[in-house]
Parts: sequence; C-alpha cells; structure tokens
Amino acid sequence: MLTIPTRRWLLFLAVALAVAGLAPEPAAGRDELVIGVTQYPYTFHPNMEPAVAKSYVLGFTRRPITVYDADWELVCMLCETPPTIDNGLAVPETTPDGAPGIAVTFTLRADAVWGDGTPITTRDVLFTWEAGRHPRSGIIPKEFYRSLYAIDVADDRTFTLRFDRLTFAYNAVNSFDLLPAHIEAPAFADPEDYRRLTRFDADTTNPGLYSGPYLVSEAVSGSHVVLTRNPQWWGKPPAFRRIVIRTIENTAALEANLLSGAIHMVAGELGLTLDQAIAFERRHGDRFVILYRPGLAYEHVDLNLDNPVLADARVRRALLHAIDREAINSELFAGRQPVALSNVNPLDWVFTEDVPHYPYDPAEAARLLDEAGFADRRRGMRRDQDGRPLSLEIMTTAGNRSRELVQQVLVSQWRDAGIEVRIRNEPSRVFFGQTVSQRRFSAMAMFAWISSPESVPRTTLHSEQIPTPENNWAGQNYTGFRNAEMDRLIEAIEVELDRDRREALWHQLQRLYATELPALPLFFRADSFILPRWLEGVVPTGHQYPTSLWVEDWRVAEGR
Repeated sequence: MLTIPTRRWLLFLAVALAVAGLAPEPAAGRDELVIGVTQYPYTFHPNMEPAVAKSYVLGFTRRPITVYDADWELVCMLCETPPTIDNGLAVPETTPDGAPGIAVTFTLRADAVWGDGTPITTRDVLFTWEAGRHPRSGIIPKEFYRSLYAIDVADDRTFTLRFDRLTFAYNAVNSFDLLPAHIEAPAFADPEDYRRLTRFDADTTNPGLYSGPYLVSEAVSGSHVVLTRNPQWWGKPPAFRRIVIRTIENTAALEANLLSGAIHMVAGELGLTLDQAIAFERRHGDRFVILYRPGLAYEHVDLNLDNPVLADARVRRALLHAIDREAINSELFAGRQPVALSNVNPLDWVFTEDVPHYPYDPAEAARLLDEAGFADRRRGMRRDQDGRPLSLEIMTTAGNRSRELVQQVLVSQWRDAGIEVRIRNEPSRVFFGQTVSQRRFSAMAMFAWISSPESVPRTTLHSEQIPTPENNWAGQNYTGFRNAEMDRLIEAIEVELDRDRREALWHQLQRLYATELPALPLFFRADSFILPRWLEGVVPTGHQYPTSLWVEDWRVAEGR
C-alpha cells in the first residue's frame, strides 16, 4: 500500500511529466483523439455563416453530395457518380425562358442514412432546396438556389437539378449540403425565424442531423465538442471511439496544451500559425510530425467601403503602399507565405502577375494621401482640410498571436505614414458571428478567406451579396463593394466553358481587384499540421474542404 506522501510525490511527478510533454500515453489514448483548434463554431448549421471551425467539425459528422479531394479533383461522397456532359448525366438544355441551362442528374448512395437511421432521400433534397430559396432563411449561397429553378425527382434516390445557367462548375454542388427534412422541416415552419429555431443549434446533439462517421454527442459553447462513432455510418469504420475537439483561442496556450499532453494534435485548418509552427518544429520536431501545406487561404484586411475615408481608392492604395509585406513575410514567416497581389492564389491555374503592384513605397503613400486631401500633417498625424485626423480602427480574432503580431506591425508602419490606426480585437465567435457577418466593423477587419480551386468570388465581391437586415445577413460581401464591371466579370466567368476565354476573364478580374482594392491583400497562407507520431492518414487538402472529411482514413500507426 502506498503511503500518503508517496502518493503525493507520484502525483507531483505525473504533473511534472505532463507539463514537460513526457507523460505516458493514457491507456484510452489509442482509441481517443483530442484535437486543439483556435475557434469554436458559432453555428452548426451547414448552410449558414460559413466558417472554418464549423466546416472542420462538420467534416467529421456530415457528408456533402460532392467535394474536392486532396488532389483537387471533384468526387462524390453522397452520390454514386459525378455527372458530366461526357457520361450523359449532365445535359445542356434551353430553359423555359429561352436561356442556355443544364440538367444535372445525381443518384444518392443506397446505403446513405442519417444518424438516427432515417434514409437520406430526395425528400431531403427538395426540403433543402425549399429552405435555400426562401429569401429570409439566411441560407447561402443565394445565387446557387436562385439559379436552381427546378428539381425533377425520379425516385427516392435519383433527382435532376435544372439550372438556368450553364456554368463551367455545373456538377460541383458542394454547397448544396442536404438538411434532414424529418428534423428541420418543423423548425422551418416560420422561415423568418429559422435562423433561431434550426435544430443544428437548438438540439445540436440530435443524431438525425448528421450523416458522417461521427455524431456530436456534446457541445459546450466556447469550450469543446465531443464526437462519438455513428452506429448508422455506412462507410469504412473510423479508428477512434471518441474524438474531442477543444477550443483554445490563444495560440500560445494551444502550444502549451500540446506539450503537456492535454491535446494530441493541432488542426492545420485553424491551429498554430506558420511562424509558431516553424519555431515549434525547431524545439520539438523530434516528438511530433509537422506537415506544411501551402493552400488557397487568402489573408487580407477587409475594408468597410461605407466609411467615407476608405471610400476613396487613393486612401486604400496608400494604406497598401505604406506597409512592407515582403519584410513581414521574410521576418515572421521565413518567406513561406508569399505576398498576395490580388485575391487569386499563384497555385490556381487562373492566376496572373499582370496586375497593379503595391511595393513598400512611403513616398507614393504620402503622395496619394496628399492628393486625397490629407496633406496637413501636425504632430506626426495627417489631417484633412478641416483638421480632422486620419484615424481608423482595425479588428481581428483575439488570441491569434500571429495575426496580432502582424496587426502591430501594420499599425506601426501606418503610424509612420501619419495614419492613426487603433486596435480593437474580439473573440472569434463574436468577430465572425456578428461583427464581420453583419458589417459592424467601422473600418478594417483582418481575417482569411479559404476557397476551393477556381472558386468564383461571387459571394464576396458581387454587389448582390452584401449582407443586410433585409436578406437576414446572407452574403459575404462584407466590404460593401459595388462595382458593375466586377459583377459583369463574375457573371461572365461562371458561364464561360472555354478555358482560354475563361482564363482571360479571370485575368481581368484580378486586375480590377488590384486596382480598386476592396480589401488589402496580405499573404497566401500555408497551414501547419502538428500531429502525434502515432497518427497516420491525415492528408492536408490545401483548400476549403478540411482533412476531417476523410477521418475514416486516420489510424494509429502499427507498433505505436
């Protein structure tokens, strides 16, 4: 029998070993995986308020009809075969209005069921369409549901989507994320109140909401989500009995929890920043596997163009000329996060360098500010002709050490240019859940867009996608950008099937974006995945669809 002092000493030793990151793996550790992330989902509804945290959790628990895989190829998850014009499942046609459209036929997997055992059928397809088409439902993307003017149902599994436009991405219905009609239809009885009544938030642990390898069995706001195996899952059995996703908004605390053994891995989609991961690898690379994946993550500063100061393009260009993005990339990110010229990533085939460039040029920034009416500079601060200071506010996610560091550098460099910029940060659930999505930021909001390959930026740049109370805050054009030429280019790109002509249109869009600067381009982000050495099968995708969509391929390495 152990004496009390001995027990205390062993307890002290166990704590010390854990803090040092040397604690032995607990017996349950091989069938439980604890993942650290920096954000908690502010909604679990798959078709409202897109956010990385939500996508990551739902990747474990739901399956879309189609998705892009790690090779950037379109694949089926809920369907049997991706329809194409070549295989005859997609047929160009003329719409009742005489426009060129297309009919695209899908067949759902025969074994696909919701987590309560209810088959996934065309009833769910029709309900999701009905909800998405309602102007006050809050479901996005609005253009997809507007364009989808009819659905023909052949039986419980086969249906044909009829679109009023023939787009180059006619068979990528990744955003048509099916809702369980038997659960969500009662919540949709009052469409205007659906955002509040949806069972995804009111009854998050209801198994019938989910269709993936795992179910949400516990969700504590701001803290953690517990996932357990879905007994109705039809696919390859997942390796882990239980997965816990812990929210640790402060990235320094996230690293400490990893070293202490409180979490096993850090998700690359929303974990340690690149500079932290590089430093972490130098110190602890022998104990972890660190994967780096450049991807379609665009770090930028959204500008509220309703702000009269930022409505002047000369001020926007001056803000960009006044910051040294190359030095920030070199000093903070070891040169691994290339400076963004526009919103299109060099990894995407439609990228062009033939756009206006904004190198660090304090003299040009000064000239532009003078021209914009801020020539009066007293006590280091620029003022307009009425003596009002050039003063703005910048916001980002509190606790993200890398973003906050970049933010400090930007503020310092803008101060050198005579621009006062105040910092006001918020927890991610508030920043994304209200401030950004409802356009409550007064001037600047720094965050990242994560997109899919050749993703047309309709929701972020088209003038019809500005969130308002009237559309129940649907749309992601948070800057309020209104530009007829941008609208035209977006609409033309979507329906251009010829690759060469579409590439030329993409180049025009990038030049227009870099000229008008609705947002300040910063970097294209590389994500860092920090994994335990005993975990295999995690394959970063490099785009918006997370690794968790393939969790059934994750496994414990043999001999570990």
